[in-house]
Amino acid sequence: MQSNYQVASTQTLSPAAHKVLRNTYMMLGLTMVPTVIGALIGMSIDFSFAAGSPIIFALVSLAVIYGMFFAVSANRNNSMGVVFLLGLTFIMGALLGPILQVALSLRNGGELVGLAAGGTGIIFLTLSAIASTTKRDFSFMGNFLLVGIILLIVASLANLFLQIPAFSLALSGVAVLLFSGFILYDVNRIVHGGETNYVMATLALYISVYQLFTNLLHLLMAFAGDRE
Repeated sequence: MQSNYQVASTQTLSPAAHKVLRNTYMMLGLTMVPTVIGALIGMSIDFSFAAGSPIIFALVSLAVIYGMFFAVSANRNNSMGVVFLLGLTFIMGALLGPILQVALSLRNGGELVGLAAGGTGIIFLTLSAIASTTKRDFSFMGNFLLVGIILLIVASLANLFLQIPAFSLALSGVAVLLFSGFILYDVNRIVHGGETNYVMATLALYISVYQLFTNLLHLLMAFAGDRE
């Protein structure tokens, strides 16, 4: 007997799911504009104050981000949800400032940023294609991913105090795998009608793409950065 999880070459989407998926991809593309603008501004900001108080900076940043998450969620069914989403992506872009400053200080920094962006794009497109063209339901991944993200957040906060470089790299490796799983899970949810709001779907995918890029860049800087 064939498995219920047999992979199909094509997946027939319902009109509603197709609309949500299309609007999500369009909005996700749009979010890259304020992200890039924010990143350009962030690269011109002196973040030395953050280096002096990294724990306070991290906690304040998290408070702002989660506040924006709440605003997006609360307004997900009206136009203000899009406004708050774009505002959030601008802030997230600005917060890329520190890692981009470090990356571009390397001799091959521009190449590493390009590789991280390209790798993120390849991973996203590949996993999105798999999630939207298979009959397999990836909803079983939900609990595993939830536990994984909680553990990752706790471990990352702990490393703010521990400051162990090897542990930081290990966390980046785990994050790449974890957020790749989230892309597969979230796109598959849309396809199967589990997510019907494109604003929330875009927010979920944006966070995964953002985390993929930053963690890939962190790993590339550590293993391929030219500091001479």
